[in-house]
Amino acid sequence: MVEKWDITIPELTGAQTRRAYLYLPDYYDDDPDKRYPVLYMFDGHNVFFDSDATYGKSWGMKEFMEETRAPLIIAAVECNHSPDHGRLKEYSPFAFRDARFGQIPGWGKITMEWLVHKFKPDIDAHIRTIPDREHTFIAGSSMGGLMSIYALLEYNRYFSRAAALSPSLWVDPDRLANLIRSVKLGSGTTLYMDYGSKEIFNHKNMLQSFGKIASLLLERQIYLNFRIVPGGDHSEASWERQIPFFMETLMYEPPGKPKDQEPKKQDKK
Repeated sequence: MVEKWDITIPELTGAQTRRAYLYLPDYYDDDPDKRYPVLYMFDGHNVFFDSDATYGKSWGMKEFMEETRAPLIIAAVECNHSPDHGRLKEYSPFAFRDARFGQIPGWGKITMEWLVHKFKPDIDAHIRTIPDREHTFIAGSSMGGLMSIYALLEYNRYFSRAAALSPSLWVDPDRLANLIRSVKLGSGTTLYMDYGSKEIFNHKNMLQSFGKIASLLLERQIYLNFRIVPGGDHSEASWERQIPFFMETLMYEPPGKPKDQEPKKQDKK
């Protein structure tokens, strides 16, 4: 089941509301003591319902989760739809200038500070999550994919795994590379990253940037699953087809590790 409610992000858009989404497994109420990992997702309006999606096609995460019965909670927040490039501003960790969009200030840090210090604590307080780093993931596509990589690196104390589909590496690959080289990473840091074969040449030097970033991630000993998707393009329909691949990476359990591992002490109810 998916719950919807309105929230505000005062740090970004004041009192303007946007929609938040929460997926809970259908069997969530069967065991009142069981807790679940959480996947946070960008562009929440595109995650579950075609009727809410910007272009009339969602990722179809609700159907996938119901079919597979994966033991996971998903929390997602709608992006900023302002015609003044609101989404680019909130989903860019770096300020940049582009011929098409002009000067973009880069409010990604503000977005992430709100997510980890306000949204995540609220979810953990009201839902039976496993709130530790090992059981907290993040995912997105395009600018949301770039933000997912940024979150995994800069906020690694909160997120152990991420999925970045068609990430907008073109924004500032050099600053991203410097971030990869410099950040402190916890054990088990894992990333799924892909790009569609039909979109890889949409931006200048994207293929080279994709390979460079992948190499740097491997040098940092991040567990990396990266792919060029045959026939993949820059659309929700294409990203939907990649769900089994990135979910396998996010939910993979090493041999000998209990699947339902939980913290020894847990105060939340």
